[in-house]
Amino acid sequence: QVQLVESGGGSVQTGGSLRLSCAASGLTFTMYDMGWFRQAPGKEREFVAAITWSGGSTYYKDSVKGRFTISRDNAKYTMALQMNVLKPEDTAVYYCAAKMRTGRDISDRYKYSYWGQGTQVTVSS
Repeated sequence: QVQLVESGGGSVQTGGSLRLSCAASGLTFTMYDMGWFRQAPGKEREFVAAITWSGGSTYYKDSVKGRFTISRDNAKYTMALQMNVLKPEDTAVYYCAAKMRTGRDISDRYKYSYWGQGTQVTVSS
């Protein structure tokens, strides 16, 4: 059974920081690229950040570049998203996701096979 479990969400003020974590199990972690997506009420789920299977390349939504940092620890089967200088528009449910590394387009949510349950991030203005 493949399982992705997010943690670390919460409520912060504008300009604050949060660190999200994703723990994976039931899969060979290095066979997957990993990504973070988010979904705000009434909006489609959108790409936030991704990291390739080896950790060698990272990708970010333009609006989070310079503020968010994605990382992974393949020995521990974990992935993290450090979020700094948070803004109200970052408010959303954040999802951890896994995509087979042979696939194309790391930012495409439809290429991801497994998803976590989501963790709420709320940034007050």
